[in-house]
Amino acid sequence: MKKFCYIFLSVLCWTFWQPLKAQDTLRVNLETALEIALSESPVIRIADREIERATYALRESRSGLWPGISASGVYNRTLKKQVMVMDFGGEPLEISVGTDNNWIGGVSLSLPLVAPALWKTVQLSALDIDMAVEKARSGRISMISAVKQAYYACLLARDSYEVLRRNYENVALNTKTVSDKFEQGMASEFDKLRAEVELKNQRPNLIAAETAIELASMQLKALMGLDIEYPVIFEGSLAQFEGQVTEEGLLPARSFSLENNTDLIQMSIQKQQLETALKITKASFLPTLSLSTNLQYSAMNNDFRFSNYNWFPYSTAALALNIPIFSGMKRQQQVKQSRLNMETLEDSRTQSERTLRINVNNCLNQMDNAVEELESNKETVAMAEKAYSISRKQFEVGMGTWLDLSASELALTQARLAYHQSIYNYLHYMAELENILGKNN
Repeated sequence: MKKFCYIFLSVLCWTFWQPLKAQDTLRVNLETALEIALSESPVIRIADREIERATYALRESRSGLWPGISASGVYNRTLKKQVMVMDFGGEPLEISVGTDNNWIGGVSLSLPLVAPALWKTVQLSALDIDMAVEKARSGRISMISAVKQAYYACLLARDSYEVLRRNYENVALNTKTVSDKFEQGMASEFDKLRAEVELKNQRPNLIAAETAIELASMQLKALMGLDIEYPVIFEGSLAQFEGQVTEEGLLPARSFSLENNTDLIQMSIQKQQLETALKITKASFLPTLSLSTNLQYSAMNNDFRFSNYNWFPYSTAALALNIPIFSGMKRQQQVKQSRLNMETLEDSRTQSERTLRINVNNCLNQMDNAVEELESNKETVAMAEKAYSISRKQFEVGMGTWLDLSASELALTQARLAYHQSIYNYLHYMAELENILGKNN
């Protein structure tokens, strides 16, 4: 019975262990990579916290519009009473003044009634929230673009490795064919040595391609917020995106608009902030009016019999009017600085908009080139495969040379690499274009 239970538990543990092992490796496509990056990336969490911080800052500014209430209490112990000397008929009379214990407790209230600068400060804090929200959107758009580009780079590295691996297998097969012909006296030793040297020369390229895959994978995992040692398999290939590389896909982008560009939107918010800051500076020229009240109770005694204390109330109410007259031209200089900052921002916006338009046109041109190159590369791959097949048949029957076979193999490898590169170029610049135009899909 014990043996049977042991076997049953072992089988049960093995049954549960197999799905757990299968789940150790995460399989990720482009959509999953974007979801993980937007939920796990520290950059996104930092941006969200900045929005929350700006919200608290706005509440802090608004608190200045509410009454301020404070309570205070003071206890004084007289160590040496003050002595007053009075003259009574030529005789001095010394009188000690005060009590041993002095108690004061009270509540004070202050309320700004007219405070133009404070009102504008609240508006400025509200703009800080708008800026934080836009920066968070900018971070998400940049993250989406970076993840897409890193994902496409990972697929390019893997597809390039696959091309080089197939090339290595073809070279190995050709080398074996040359060796067999050499043993049969149908090929020279020089051809055999050249084939073996070419095979050995292919190995470093294959190792470099493997390293490129590992590096691209680590970069993508870092962008996603995952540990670089976490086992992840990135699914897909660039050939799956070939259908997107079309001239029709560029039609919506040609009538582009920069109204959603996050940099320009942030500059617009900065302009509003500078305008509000200028209004705050100008508001400092205006008078301010505030209300304050104070209520106090005091007691004086020489003992600590609190039940016998007599508490005397004292209260005041005041309106304080503050009229700024002269501050050494300080405010005037602040106004001039604010106006210069606004002019500088406007020039920066103009220059940024020109640069963005150049970048958009560059992306469109690169994507146009990628579309044309893809069509050409597809035909080149088909012709290179046919040429390699013919060259190999001719070499096997002795009608072709090894040099022709090697040249056709090299042409086929280059054509396949160029095919994947053209798809990657289109997708890479599409992601860059979406980033510039402010698209977050």
